[in-house]
Amino acid sequence: MTDMNRLTPLLLALLSACAAGAQTWTARDCMAYAVEHNHQVKRATLSLDNDRAARTAAIGRFLPMVDAGIGAQYNFGRAIDPETNTYTDVSTFYNGYSLSASLPVFDGFGRVHALRAAKADVLTGKSALRAQQDQTALATLQAYADLLYYQGTLRMAEEHQQECDLLVRQTRLLEEVGRKSQADVAQMEAQQAEAAYEVTRQRNLLSSARLELKREMGFPLEDTLQTDSLERPNWEFEASKLSVCTLQTAALQQAYHQMQSSRHQWHQARASLYPTLSLGAGLSTTYYKQLHADYGTPFNSQLKNNMGQYVTLSLDIPLFNRLQTVTGIRRAKNNYLMAREAYEEKQAEMQKLCIEAHQDWQAYVRQTAQMERKLQADSLAYRLTRRQFEEGLSTAIDLRTTSVTLMQTRATLLQCRLMAMLKHELIRYYNGEQIWTEQ
Repeated sequence: MTDMNRLTPLLLALLSACAAGAQTWTARDCMAYAVEHNHQVKRATLSLDNDRAARTAAIGRFLPMVDAGIGAQYNFGRAIDPETNTYTDVSTFYNGYSLSASLPVFDGFGRVHALRAAKADVLTGKSALRAQQDQTALATLQAYADLLYYQGTLRMAEEHQQECDLLVRQTRLLEEVGRKSQADVAQMEAQQAEAAYEVTRQRNLLSSARLELKREMGFPLEDTLQTDSLERPNWEFEASKLSVCTLQTAALQQAYHQMQSSRHQWHQARASLYPTLSLGAGLSTTYYKQLHADYGTPFNSQLKNNMGQYVTLSLDIPLFNRLQTVTGIRRAKNNYLMAREAYEEKQAEMQKLCIEAHQDWQAYVRQTAQMERKLQADSLAYRLTRRQFEEGLSTAIDLRTTSVTLMQTRATLLQCRLMAMLKHELIRYYNGEQIWTEQ
């Protein structure tokens, strides 16, 4: 027992140290974790790798194509003797080797536009990846703000429940001395039950908000996620640092690069109207042996003697391919025009959203200041009403009205602060800033 008494403080100290050392996840931490573990971000990364592979393939089209071949053939029955060039019925074994290279010299600049389109696709993939990362970070930030809100409302509900418990005890004592009636006690007990219900409801909402945050983050649902419980998030921002609209979002850049890729694909399709000039070269040799003959030319000698080289220059002029080229060019042009319309539409949409976000941010900043002043007035009104209730100068209904008004003001103030923070980060996103930091 003496040893256990000595170990108990040590165990308690260790448990306290472990609890203090538990990681507290800030909004930045949650966004960085979500960007790293989000499934859509991983798919966008793989899609970008495919775009880079396509760019490498487009570069490879400028290099010559080299082929090597080897073949074996066994003839039996009537055939041509390769040595005398006459028919024979002797079984013969043939072995051939070839090496060839070809290179398009001119193809109407099709390869050039294909390479430019592939480079634009890589830029599109990078913008798509960044856009998906930003959307994941914004969704996580929204879920984190919801969690902070319900943490705050739960704390308010618990404080209100404690006040109701205290008021019920005070009202019962006042009833015993004859200063309050049984109806006043019943009304206060009803408020106490309502406060207990509100605590239970806020706890359920908080659990749902925490589960939603874990889902947005890709965080294991069974693990514990301890977040910052501050009512006012530790974000310091100044109005002078926020420009109204620069429109540097990754989503807008993605639409722009898609338009450029479609334009180069259109020019690539038009290259099919031009003739194609190709240069080729190669060499080949053969070896043969009559299987039933006792003599034959040695293998090395035949490879040397039968060696042949050639150089080719070919010009392919497209004349008529059942209107496939014309229709292909028409579709490629329409795709470019549609991509240009999509870019202009995206630009107008981003302009509108950015202006709205800036206006909303300014409004929430003003509303926060106004609600802070209202909170001071409502707090004073509640304290005075409670004092009057204790002295018998006001009813339980008056006390409940001022209490509900105070709770609504505190909740609205918390919501205004969180919304101002969200709109601030949204403006930074529209201005092309990275709202999340990599781990």
